[in-house]
Amino acid sequence: MLPAYCAFKKIKFHYDSPSKPMNKKNTMTPKKELVADWPALTRTFIRPENEAARSTLIKYMEQILFGLHDFLKTHVGFTEEISLKDLADRFTDSLISQNPEKKLADVITDLIEDIAPHAVNVASPYFVGHMTSAIPFFMVHLKTIVAALNQNVVKIETSKVVSVVEKRVLAKIHRLIYRKNDAFYNEHIQSTDTTLGCFTENGTLSNLTALWVARNTRFSPTNGFDGVEKEGLRAAYQAYGIERSVVLVSKRGHYSLNKAGGLLGIGNQNIVAVDVDEKNRIDLIALEKTIKALTKSPEKTAIWAIVGIAGTTETGSVDPLSKLGEICDRNRIHFHVDAAWGGPTLMSEKYSHLLSGIELADSVTIDGHKQFYMPMSCGMVYFKDPTIMDNVIYHANYVNRPGSVDLGIKSPSGSREANSLILDSALKIMGSRGYGLLIDHGIETARKFADEIDKRPDLQIITPPELNILTYRLCPFDLQEKLAGSDAEQAFSINEKLNDINRRIQRLQREAGNSFVSRTTLKAKHPTEQDIVVLRVVIMNPMTTIEILREIIDEQENIYKNTFA
Repeated sequence: MLPAYCAFKKIKFHYDSPSKPMNKKNTMTPKKELVADWPALTRTFIRPENEAARSTLIKYMEQILFGLHDFLKTHVGFTEEISLKDLADRFTDSLISQNPEKKLADVITDLIEDIAPHAVNVASPYFVGHMTSAIPFFMVHLKTIVAALNQNVVKIETSKVVSVVEKRVLAKIHRLIYRKNDAFYNEHIQSTDTTLGCFTENGTLSNLTALWVARNTRFSPTNGFDGVEKEGLRAAYQAYGIERSVVLVSKRGHYSLNKAGGLLGIGNQNIVAVDVDEKNRIDLIALEKTIKALTKSPEKTAIWAIVGIAGTTETGSVDPLSKLGEICDRNRIHFHVDAAWGGPTLMSEKYSHLLSGIELADSVTIDGHKQFYMPMSCGMVYFKDPTIMDNVIYHANYVNRPGSVDLGIKSPSGSREANSLILDSALKIMGSRGYGLLIDHGIETARKFADEIDKRPDLQIITPPELNILTYRLCPFDLQEKLAGSDAEQAFSINEKLNDINRRIQRLQREAGNSFVSRTTLKAKHPTEQDIVVLRVVIMNPMTTIEILREIIDEQENIYKNTFA
């Protein structure tokens, strides 16, 4: 039996007929028609319309601000009997009303009663399937203040001190990664000429920014050529005497890198996937062979970046960053590290060594909305060379004029929220040791979970945790024995059967609404090398315990017995 505090309790809803609104407080009392006129607009713009709106707002905001997780357990469901199709059918109106439809109090009530129950309670300790998790309650306070200030960090004129704070936060995380001395940060922290990095909206944009800078650096102006940013790839290839350019990354690379290939004009087929070893890290022998083959190819090819991963999204693996740094330095290739997931591990006194070599990177991506536990969404990218972002400067006379010190000059984003204020405040509240404790909990709980899986004869670890992600599958002991003695054809058939079992278990557990793990596909080992379906668990919620994880796999085993056995 799942504990009473489990936020994934199944909630059954009884809806009115389609002809009635979803609001449960529907009455026959005629409502006064709302009109959009200037007095009404003025009242709505600057304050709640009336005491009812004020009371409703205070009622729910007090719960959210001071009892966030209790609020989520009470109001936010996980899976219910209503299907996505039925939900979609309730949201098919496409006409904006000329006059207001509802007052603030009614809109807030709708959000709480009609929207929240069909959202996903990612804060539950039983939600262990994705990289989105609980946030500390104070993050909502900080987000509220940032929204109220509504600063636009694209320009000093719309942010002033916030831009100054952002540069300080960038220096703090840059120092966490690169560990330069005091003199370096004293010179660059508030420099108007250099940049240690930039905030973006997410890891995808951060990876894109890093590769954008790397491309422009590789194909910078030379001998009458004004640079790839101005003249494009065709002119760049002609100026540098090449026919093709590529980026190398392991097969576990995030799909945002393929997007970057398309956006940066080389095509996603030139984001070359390199084989991984038995630990799902980039295979260094395969990488060296790939570099050699490309260098000696009849089609003259430039390798302008190699990407190392510090926490792959599927398995949490960390590439051998020190070795990659050496390879890039030897071949004069830009070394980018995608640490969107694993970057905050640097704050762990116990496990920061797992990211050894990250300081060799020319650029590093980290996501704030992952293991910095910030609200959606926050990405960051950092550069070892404080001048390298000069390769992507853009100006506009109405906002980022030449000679200005606006942060938007060196950023793929235009208008941008001041989420640096949230991270700056969180670092003060938590300290590196506080964040380190969260990292330690995730890694150590994942290891305990792997040990628990090893004890169960019908479960099979596929990728043990290096950080706080692991994969496994339900593989009944009798099928494990058959696999051990099977030929390739038999193994293929058994794995196909196991794929079906694990797909259905994941789906049935999700629909039961008690807990959630995700699933992905990985390559089976020799001899079949086929795609196998695995269950994927991400441990980042500090409230997730080994006891909860035991309940989750108990439920999976029960689903198997009741469905397949």
